[in-house]
Amino acid sequence: MSIDEQSLVFGKFFVVQVGLSAIPCSLARTALVHPRQVSAANLIRITASWIWTHGSVKATYNNILGSSTFSLRSHSCGELCPTHVGQEVTLYGWVQYVRQDLFVIMRDFSGLVQILIPQDGALRKTLFGLPLESVIMVRGKVQLRPKGQENKTMSTGEIEVSANHLEVLNKSRKLPFEMKDFVKKSEALRMQYRYLDLRSLQMQYNLRLRSRLVMKMREYLCNLHGFVDVETPTLFKRTPGGAKEFVVPSREPGKFYSLPQSPQQFKQLLMVAGIDRYFQIARCYRDEGSKPDRQPEFTQVDIEMSFVDQAGIQALIEGLVQYSWPEEKGTISTPFPSMTYEEAMKEYGVDKPDTRFAMKLIDVSKAFGDTEIQFLQDALQQPGGCVLAIQVPDGAKHLKGKDLEALQETAKAQFQQEVSILQVRPDGSLKSPLSKFLSDGARLQLLQMAGTGAGDLILLAAGTAHRVRPLLGKLRLQCADLLESRGVSLRDPSAFHFLWVVDFPLFLPSEDDPKQLESAHHPFTAPVPEDTHLLYSDPYKVRGQHYDLVLNGCEIGGGSIRIHNATEQCYILKTILKEDLSLLSHLLEALDSGAPPHGGIALGLDRLVSIILGTSSIRDVIAFPKSFRGHDLMSRAPDIVAEEELQRYHIKVTWPEADE
Repeated sequence: MSIDEQSLVFGKFFVVQVGLSAIPCSLARTALVHPRQVSAANLIRITASWIWTHGSVKATYNNILGSSTFSLRSHSCGELCPTHVGQEVTLYGWVQYVRQDLFVIMRDFSGLVQILIPQDGALRKTLFGLPLESVIMVRGKVQLRPKGQENKTMSTGEIEVSANHLEVLNKSRKLPFEMKDFVKKSEALRMQYRYLDLRSLQMQYNLRLRSRLVMKMREYLCNLHGFVDVETPTLFKRTPGGAKEFVVPSREPGKFYSLPQSPQQFKQLLMVAGIDRYFQIARCYRDEGSKPDRQPEFTQVDIEMSFVDQAGIQALIEGLVQYSWPEEKGTISTPFPSMTYEEAMKEYGVDKPDTRFAMKLIDVSKAFGDTEIQFLQDALQQPGGCVLAIQVPDGAKHLKGKDLEALQETAKAQFQQEVSILQVRPDGSLKSPLSKFLSDGARLQLLQMAGTGAGDLILLAAGTAHRVRPLLGKLRLQCADLLESRGVSLRDPSAFHFLWVVDFPLFLPSEDDPKQLESAHHPFTAPVPEDTHLLYSDPYKVRGQHYDLVLNGCEIGGGSIRIHNATEQCYILKTILKEDLSLLSHLLEALDSGAPPHGGIALGLDRLVSIILGTSSIRDVIAFPKSFRGHDLMSRAPDIVAEEELQRYHIKVTWPEADE
């Protein structure tokens, strides 16, 4: 076998079972960077030896290939272990802390390692007074720590490096906070000094896991399934409907670009162009206030395919998620379960249900068929009226008076509705202002239908289904938060429950004008084929070929099969949505030019990674995020632009008048 062939064998980590002997690190690294300088026999020995030493092909890949090749260092701090004992190593990193003027805990991206400083000589002088977070280079020999001095909390806790050379590369100023994960910092301070916050091992792990996830996604889409990575423009024009867009001035008076909410139109145009399978790690923009799971700029895994149906898109995404899923987070099973929009609203009160816990909505209208309670009578007599309930297990035991008041306040403030709270006593009686108006038969039927027992709570709401379901859906999640704050284990943070939600309505009444319809997803979503005729007679009843992917109660993806017929698209835009067709003339002309049937989806990368890592905000998985108000606290963006610079864009700022 030639050396080139052996290089290929080594590059793919094919293993030949041979007798093993110790292989010097330097020889192995030479093989990685300059394989032609190593003999064929040594290549086989190196491959087998490293796989033997590190236990798996994956460990070999992670510990060698990605850490120190092409670098001045010989090793990263976190990779050192007892197998390196006796080796001379060169490390570069930061001073985490100094202990007893004898030990330096050194840190780089991979972790921590203890450096032993000799008690005599110039190294102690170099170390004296050195500020924490200064950048140093250390050369020394790896040795086992003395027996009994091992640190089981450190991955490198069995060894230390006895330094024979230490060089200060850059002294640090006094920093606003320490680079230790247990030191609490406000989020504002972390974002103001983001370049320091990113030094923490947790943030390093977050960004590296995200990077691995994206790399696996690219591999799955491009290498395994023939997708083409295509970049689409950032400067575009306003899109009808949807969220507010950022505008960018041009040098033509009165004309502006818009930053796209998504590459939706471009990916459809790529299907018309015959690209067939497109994807992009796309930057998207929405001029909305930031929330824990929202940012004004965010990243999507954007996908579109020609000649595909809904089942094909769903199978693709299930395979993509399974293939790219981090090994340390366990395994996930496919296919993902599915439920219709109507089922989700009926059972959970939301279109993105968290299925990790029960507490489903229960229709208890029959228990109040003969009720004398006036507001329940009124609710049941109106079209679509119902009485719905949620059973909160052990709610009476764990939730206090202020918690119940908070639930009622949510109902009033956010939904302008009332919610009745009933506590089940040990004898089966109910503690509630309503109890004296309930017959024994109605009470027993309510308890049976709700499946309650002693110590439970029942939340009761009445009205039309489209008003009561969202109310109880919100209260269900609020109850879960309250119970968990009292120490009740309800939602397993290590569990990942995926769910497809399908058969959404194609249109919804506009919040501003209920008589006017707006797209439930976006105006390019195709109707379910058997509902197409309803577009022209009863568009309220049309279901769309729209599908959302939900993970632990959060929407992490949404997509649809698109309209590929120009006539149908024109009708929906002009007649139903009352949109100006001139804004989309380019897309309509493309659809009329032999557009193939096509569909796609976009996954929210920030949100997906945030859920995988269990962070409280997507800001913890983004290198340089914006604040809650959409500001960059580090660079102080957005900033004022000089008047003379605005003139070239024909813009004049009108400042708001100061409050008198």
